[in-house]
Amino acid sequence: MKEVKETPMEACESCAFYNAAQLKKLGVNVENADFVVALAGNPNTGKSTVFNALTGLRQHTGNWAGKTVTRAEGGFSYNEKRYKLIDLPGTYSLLSTSEDEEVARNFILFGRPDVTVIVADASRLERNLNLVLQVLEITDKAVLCLNLMDEAKRHGISIDDRTLAKDLGIPVVVTSARSGEGIPELIKVIAQVASGEIVCKPHKIKNLNSKVSEAVEELSSKLLKAYPGLPNSRWVAMRLLDGDQRILSALKEGELVA
Repeated sequence: MKEVKETPMEACESCAFYNAAQLKKLGVNVENADFVVALAGNPNTGKSTVFNALTGLRQHTGNWAGKTVTRAEGGFSYNEKRYKLIDLPGTYSLLSTSEDEEVARNFILFGRPDVTVIVADASRLERNLNLVLQVLEITDKAVLCLNLMDEAKRHGISIDDRTLAKDLGIPVVVTSARSGEGIPELIKVIAQVASGEIVCKPHKIKNLNSKVSEAVEELSSKLLKAYPGLPNSRWVAMRLLDGDQRILSALKEGELVA
């Protein structure tokens, strides 16, 4: 009899974790989702591979309203909860200097996803941390997915993910999405952050000079007094001081306050 070998992903899906966790990939069927999850990351980090591993290799693609940037959606069900995934455009920053950056920044800021998963290339972590820190200035509910660990190991790179999680103040999950390694753990952590079982306490950027830091703190304090529900006053203060007209408009129109 010819032996039938399972692919790593098939083997993973048939393991006890998947059965016990009641995971079901929903493809594009994501109506009435309980939670919305955004996938952010630099280009070429394997973000789409992570997206496909979570949703069952199916996407619904289209364009963002008024934009030429592609939008991909999918979803999965885990422990009787439905998760809608939004695959954001790959960007190096959220400063809104390009259409891709604007789309990614605006969704995290105005869409208020329940969890933002930042997919980073483990073999080029330093380059990816800029985006990670920018996302953490906007939202507290985030997970760092250290993808392409197989590539990192091939280059002799090792990462202490526990120390990194402690330094960033958010969960860090190590994955090799092409083989499915780490995907079950990623799903579990997404669910824990979405439900509030894990409370993230991200560390904010501290490398501002004293005068800038004072100005940011002063404006942030005034913003909180004027808009008590503002969840990311420090980041908003930095963008206002940088002359970001979109943020100024959003603040005036009440888009930033839940």
